[in-house]
Amino acid sequence: MAQASGALVASSAIVAFIKDAMGAVGMPAADAAKVAELMVEADLTGADAHGVFRLPQYIRRIKAGGVNPKANVTVEKTAPATATVDGDNGMGHLVMQRAADTAIALAKETGVAWVGARRSNHAGAAGTYAAMALPHDMIGIYSAVANANHMPAWGAAESLLSTNPIAIAVPAGQEAPVVLDIATTVVSYGTVKAYKLQGKPMPEGWMVNRIDGQPLTDPEKSNEGLLLPIGGFKGSGLALVLGLLAGTLNGAAFGRDVIDFNADDESACDNGHFIIAVDVARFTPFAAFTAEIDRHVRDLRNSQQLPGGEAVRLPGEQRQARREDRLKALGDELSAKHGITATPIASDLSDRAATHHLGLVLGAARIRSGDYTRRDDIDGRTKSTHLRRPE
Repeated sequence: MAQASGALVASSAIVAFIKDAMGAVGMPAADAAKVAELMVEADLTGADAHGVFRLPQYIRRIKAGGVNPKANVTVEKTAPATATVDGDNGMGHLVMQRAADTAIALAKETGVAWVGARRSNHAGAAGTYAAMALPHDMIGIYSAVANANHMPAWGAAESLLSTNPIAIAVPAGQEAPVVLDIATTVVSYGTVKAYKLQGKPMPEGWMVNRIDGQPLTDPEKSNEGLLLPIGGFKGSGLALVLGLLAGTLNGAAFGRDVIDFNADDESACDNGHFIIAVDVARFTPFAAFTAEIDRHVRDLRNSQQLPGGEAVRLPGEQRQARREDRLKALGDELSAKHGITATPIASDLSDRAATHHLGLVLGAARIRSGDYTRRDDIDGRTKSTHLRRPE
């Protein structure tokens, strides 16, 4: 975890801070609490770019009218194993919580369920939603159309594809669940912006110039560039089909219809998502399945390393380890019901008061004295972004 000065506090204090901010712009208390919980979960699992760091942007879009803080999220069951969720232009976290709950409930009845969502917004870390199936002895699969187009179709020069993520969560026994959470571009656009802030050249292979197709390594010229897909034309194709399934299939935005939420605070994004829940026991006994997952994970982890290479890395291991480390660092304990149980910060301060009066560090994020400060440690160097707490 990145180190910064200031008192470490329980993650419940961060949740309370986000809840307060959302409440200040008109979001009902229960919805604000759920958004806060899911945002902090992203921070705890290491997806720092999708946690509290997003709060100023979310608040800005709500205040500008781009997001409905009092959305009426509705579900239409279209068949025994399928449903669609209309987000009413609400926070994507609320929309996807409802979609995940619906998929899990349907899968308990039918074994497999697919739920699509439209009229939604940015929902944070993809892995958060895929992992919602795990406590129910299910596999979760999630994807979405991302919130800005930074990638072209393979061979094209116009950005009509997003960094459409996919996340798959597979339960294990004693080992960490296998949770894959990836974008379909080599690197996120947020990383490009981080290099720009530091004045560092980008490695070749991240972007190409849209005019001549040559490698672009100057982040100051990133607006002239195109992000490259993972795996060449295969990644481009994956981004395309995920966009069609998450966007077009749900009647949501895709291609030219995608709104760049970094540049436009006022327009509704109409994000599309889908989530699939699979009941493992409908295919094989759950205990036998997770025992086999454990065996395969151990075989892979203990396989011969490539000379000069890094340690064997498996999806989900760092996610779980990071979550446990950050909870311990904040004085929290795991809870079977909520994942986090807050420990009192001080005997004479409630968590709510602490969000205004104590310094806060969570992963690479910091909040203090009612202000918001983001600190990123990248290659040993630190950058900070400071914004006032929403009024």
